[in-house]
Amino acid sequence: MQKVVDPILLAGGYCNSLTDYSRFITREVTIGNIPMGGQNPIRIQSMTTTDTMDTLGTVEQTIRMVASGCDYVRITAPSIKEAENLANIKSQLRARGYDVPLIADIHFTPNAAESAARIVEKVRVNPGNYADKKKFENIEYTTATYQAELERIYKKFTPLVKICKEYGTAMRIGTNHGSLSDRILSHYGDTPRGMVESAMEFIRMCEDLNFYNLCISMKASNTQVMVQAYRLLVETMVKEGMNYPLHLGVTEAGDGEDGRIKSAVGIGTLLADGLGDTIRVSLTEDPEFEAPVAMALAKRFEANKSGSPKSEVRSADALTFQPFNLPTFQPLYSPFQYHRRNTVEQENFGGHQVPRVIINLENQNLKDPAILNAVGFNYSALLDKYNLSDQACDMVYLGDKLPSFSLPGGLKQLYNYQTWLKLADKQNCHPLLSLQDYRQAAIKDEKINFVKILAEDFRVEELKALDKVVLILTTNALNAMQTIRYAFVKLLKADLNLPVIVERNFDELSDVEEFQLYSSTDLGGLLIDGFGDGVWINATSIPLSVINSAAFGILQATRTRISKTEYISCPSCGRTLFDLQETTQAIRARTSHLKGIKIGIMGCIVNGPGEMADADYGYVGAGADRITLYRGQEVVKKNVKTADAIDELIGIIQGDGNWVEVE
Repeated sequence: MQKVVDPILLAGGYCNSLTDYSRFITREVTIGNIPMGGQNPIRIQSMTTTDTMDTLGTVEQTIRMVASGCDYVRITAPSIKEAENLANIKSQLRARGYDVPLIADIHFTPNAAESAARIVEKVRVNPGNYADKKKFENIEYTTATYQAELERIYKKFTPLVKICKEYGTAMRIGTNHGSLSDRILSHYGDTPRGMVESAMEFIRMCEDLNFYNLCISMKASNTQVMVQAYRLLVETMVKEGMNYPLHLGVTEAGDGEDGRIKSAVGIGTLLADGLGDTIRVSLTEDPEFEAPVAMALAKRFEANKSGSPKSEVRSADALTFQPFNLPTFQPLYSPFQYHRRNTVEQENFGGHQVPRVIINLENQNLKDPAILNAVGFNYSALLDKYNLSDQACDMVYLGDKLPSFSLPGGLKQLYNYQTWLKLADKQNCHPLLSLQDYRQAAIKDEKINFVKILAEDFRVEELKALDKVVLILTTNALNAMQTIRYAFVKLLKADLNLPVIVERNFDELSDVEEFQLYSSTDLGGLLIDGFGDGVWINATSIPLSVINSAAFGILQATRTRISKTEYISCPSCGRTLFDLQETTQAIRARTSHLKGIKIGIMGCIVNGPGEMADADYGYVGAGADRITLYRGQEVVKKNVKTADAIDELIGIIQGDGNWVEVE
């Protein structure tokens, strides 16, 4: 049966469709010999971590980055001397046969940007600190005084724009959540809307100067803020007749599994919406490891080259295009502000309960209680007891298999209906049924029943009489996130408030990294939209421990369930004043048991208190062998020796009463 889609409810104000994958076609911009946007592939980039004055080291690292898959390479230029040395770096690369476009990363120093724009193929400027200031001051503006500030910035910014026009240099206007200026914070608050307006002011200045070779970014460490800001940006640009390409990234994502999951939640959600023309995955690892992650995210969507209905009114390389008529966007939820779908609480599912994690043990050896070690229940054979970790799953699916050992008392069990019927002791045991079986069942669980439905097939009328039910919503569709999102919209439209567990099947995957990225994309996007009272991930070729960790990692990355310490760690660059990878691991080793605490680890003041955004504590490079420690955005201790800094950080946490000893 053909799916009927309500265009008024489901057409996106920020994307082509909320229910089908369709890439939003943007303006094509020129960056050296590799154009971005339009019908071009999603471009991959990363940033060097070497000192920019180390010409040979930067050249060698750039070559490794190109070999790993980078289309563009970004290099920091904190002052004019580094900006001028970009010429030497570029010259040596070209002499070795590498014509990769180079991007200069600029903060605070307009003269460095103007110098770099004459050398490299693209410059990145941050509207929050390029010609503005951040001293955490609240400033009262009148219309006149605010306009006067814009005129001051316009004069400061104009020389760079003119140089870019003269030299054919592209520009990224890169807004960061953590480095919004005092002016923007005072006027718009610390919000996605403030991020968007920060960029739009600079875009409008560029257009006033007839400069269009731009791409835009809206980065944040908080994935909810990041996704909302990009969506608001696209909606705002479309209303003003703009379609500049988007540079996607989650700042300070961290390292390892956490960094990959957090990046995939933010970047993957937007890619699934058809947004994004270039990707930088910010990991606290060597930059050569970033490009493969970005490529894995992009390849899921690269195969689909469908065009953009919104873009058909102009050619891809046109300098301007006419605004188009959007359908009235009246969704039953806001894609620009997080609000969890209201549901009726059934036992400990739905309502105000945290999203739950279900793990499939159907194909596991159920003769050994140690199998539960992988899902957070650590079994001691000596004591014959379980110790629960902070990432102990909430329910296990056993299908038709019966364990030969006693499960922990707090662990719920899910069985296929016919097997559940035969259980002598149904304590903590619940049935899984199809919708048809549920309707025909003479005996049902008095507490809670789990009914599995296919997102692309169900009719809401069939669900209205369900009682004491949690839905398991799954799909066989290739565009899983959009298909399940459409099902949630139908539930909202019908005012059905049954709790829903989202199930995704990745049995076809055997690569752990791909599994982490794909599951984070599909489930993360739904959770960010407020959809889902739990997750159930199937992957027969992936270790149980990885599945369980990924499920909790996705909930943590979407800020919907906090189960561990969060590290907001920048990816390092030439400005970094200490070994970020080594320091991050050292801090993690001492603090990883502090559930719910967020610690920012920043290499320099550029990625300092602002970039840490909502971190509880901060560890920021302040100079050679010197660290500044923060509580939130407040400086607590300055110029601490590096050797003492972690102990001092722990002392601050202890003094605040937030320290617990390792059990």
